[in-house]
Amino acid sequence: MLKLPDLSQEFAQKRVLVTGGTKGTGKAVVERMLAAGATLITAARGEKPDDIASECYVQADLATTDGVEKLATAVHDRMGGVDILIHVLGGSSNPSGGFAVIDDAGWEKELNLNLMAAVRLDRCFVPEMIMRGSGVVVHTSSIQRRLPLFDATTAYAAAKAALTTYSKVLSKEVGPKGVRVNAVAPGWIYTDASKAMVARIAEGGGISQEDARQSILDALGGIPLGRPAQPEEVAELIAFLASDRSASVHGAEYTIDGGTVPTV
Repeated sequence: MLKLPDLSQEFAQKRVLVTGGTKGTGKAVVERMLAAGATLITAARGEKPDDIASECYVQADLATTDGVEKLATAVHDRMGGVDILIHVLGGSSNPSGGFAVIDDAGWEKELNLNLMAAVRLDRCFVPEMIMRGSGVVVHTSSIQRRLPLFDATTAYAAAKAALTTYSKVLSKEVGPKGVRVNAVAPGWIYTDASKAMVARIAEGGGISQEDARQSILDALGGIPLGRPAQPEEVAELIAFLASDRSASVHGAEYTIDGGTVPTV
């Protein structure tokens, strides 16, 4: 019978890197991993928030190669490597209006943020995991890879679809070498970024924020559970996939969307 570990110290011997860990789901993941004893570093573009210790933070724009290299150097200097790599970084900032309003720069921005940041960081740390014969990678995708919202997140949805495919390919390559790779596909999570997306749709369409929120629900086909997910709920799923409790889970994508995706 599987013996469950002491969850309060589940990650006590683990070196963990979480991208995008200052807000929303990323912040919830950081708090969840630290609460379970992890040695952790997170990174984001902005100044260090007051509630994150200096040794746990690197200011870096991971949508750029220079930012990834800066973070990789800091992680090696401070922790000597990574046992668990959790990619939460992502988002959409393109204007409302569909495909025609997204120029090349807009596409490149979304792809660099939502796909290439993960690809580049994996190149930095997964080879070391392979050499040790152990490691865990969790990518955060989105149900928009299956239910894209064309009005404001066309490029984001396409990038997340690419991330899911990349995650599956990576799992097939590195699984036999001891590295587990899985993905999480959240639906609507009630974060500040979600509120900002509502504001962009409202402004772009000349409608109220309530109508903008309803337009998202309509595009998603509703949420049967009746509410968006909370960041802490997504963090708990990610913690499970990062832990030894999911030692046989590999090459999978777990949807957490309150039942939004209507198909099997």
